[in-house]
Amino acid sequence: MPSPLASFRAAGICYKQVCSGVSRARKLPSLINNPGLPMSDASYRDAIFSTPLDKVARFSFDEQVVACFPDMIRRSVPGYGQILGMLSLIAQRHLRHGAHVYDLGCSLGASGLALAGALPADAFRYTGVDLSPAMVARAKQTFLEECPDHAMQIEEADIRTLEYAPSGMIILNFTLQFLPPADRDALLKRLYDALEPGGVLILSEKTIDADERDNAWRVERYHDFKRANGYSDMEISQKRTALENVLIPDTLDALHGRLALAGFPRSMTWFQYLNFTSLIAFKED
Repeated sequence: MPSPLASFRAAGICYKQVCSGVSRARKLPSLINNPGLPMSDASYRDAIFSTPLDKVARFSFDEQVVACFPDMIRRSVPGYGQILGMLSLIAQRHLRHGAHVYDLGCSLGASGLALAGALPADAFRYTGVDLSPAMVARAKQTFLEECPDHAMQIEEADIRTLEYAPSGMIILNFTLQFLPPADRDALLKRLYDALEPGGVLILSEKTIDADERDNAWRVERYHDFKRANGYSDMEISQKRTALENVLIPDTLDALHGRLALAGFPRSMTWFQYLNFTSLIAFKED
């Protein structure tokens, strides 16, 4: 099985950001030149919903998902690579040198790889947190092998109950949407409290539009996006069923409202691609 970094590279995720910093991690050059098994190979291609299922189980981040996750993200989340590619640029502008960074719901650690690929080892300290044992195990392996000079830590924990250390940047990429809506405001308040003055929160989410017609159009174009990336109508339908009551999106206005309620005096939408958005929220100095 190829390393997660090689898989992300082969999937075209954060390619420029990783390549720009290869000299800062000992093993990155060989991985860039020898990316391993391409993500188009059947064994690492997302085919979880490619056969008819009598009963579609609830979606979970298990070993089956981990094995094809980079391909799944590339073909299912519009703009994911662009979001990752901006993280180091945002960090360069807003992160105090040597400050701590949380990546909540870190999955295979793509955000950490993006930062380590572009920033020197002493620029930040990173803690990735995920509830999936399979994701945590692969992310730990990745960081140990690919960026040993960076301070990269992975924890298996529930982000709702974690004791947070003071941090200069918190990344919440497509994670809040998987929490029960009733738990979201309390978490965001705790994250606001954990941020240092001048710190930033990156919140990326799949959203729903309050206008039914506009929402239907975005969903239809999103399904077109997935078809163009090789998913069949059956795969799209079964994946949607699996995510029902698992991924519960907010409207964009609701997300900004949650951030304001948590205490952030300012938030803005800096990226949007169909119904996938990324926001940045600022804590005042």
